[in-house]
Amino acid sequence: MLFARSLLFHGLFYISNAVQMIFWTPVFFIMPRREAWKIAKSWALSHLWLQYLVCGTRAEFRGLERIRPSENQLIASKHQSVWETYTMILFFKDASYILKRELMLIPLFGWYTTKMKVIPVDRGRGAQALASMTDNTAAQMQERERQVIIYPEGTRTRPGAPPRYKYGITHLYTHLDVPVQPVALNSGLYWGRKSWMVYPGTVIMEFLEPIEPGLGKEAFMEKLEKEIEIASDALIEEASQADTSPPLAKEIVERWKSEAVG
Repeated sequence: MLFARSLLFHGLFYISNAVQMIFWTPVFFIMPRREAWKIAKSWALSHLWLQYLVCGTRAEFRGLERIRPSENQLIASKHQSVWETYTMILFFKDASYILKRELMLIPLFGWYTTKMKVIPVDRGRGAQALASMTDNTAAQMQERERQVIIYPEGTRTRPGAPPRYKYGITHLYTHLDVPVQPVALNSGLYWGRKSWMVYPGTVIMEFLEPIEPGLGKEAFMEKLEKEIEIASDALIEEASQADTSPPLAKEIVERWKSEAVG
């Protein structure tokens, strides 16, 4: 039954994406960008509802009082699933994303991201890509109340895996002089990377205390990684004790206990 529900969800998820993008196209591209976010947010809510309806996956959001919607800042989030890529936009008026340039080549989806003025990165260009990302992010932040969302590890990671934070977030922090809002989550327990299985339970996204500008590079990276990883690990442990605990949560916690004893 779990596999059947997961398969049904994925089918409906991709059909819904295609239908909604086609349906909204005539309106979306003539609306001002800040108004067009209302359509994007309704799209995100529809997928949260779809996952709950089909798979029984709920969502809980913590630390919302720590969000600063009236100032420019970087949002640095743990990245474990497709889930947070659309859920994150619900909490910001006019967010931008730092994402792989290849995603902008996807028909319809790429047009939507262009309209929303995201920041594409060609990761194969090394230092040039880093400089371009920084310049584009600075340009975005010249607009009032714009938050830029970045995944410091660059790609989705398996819950409990050793963190591999890249230099990009540190480079942005030191050059832009804006706060960084860390975000912890446990979404990969319920809808993992390269997995068709979607589990019931409660996905938690937690907004942590913003890191103010002014730290040195090493101090910033150590603080960011430590805070996100400690909070994300705590969410994994919490999930392992829930009535509808996903199997990966228990597997990770058992491994931690074994490592602690060994």
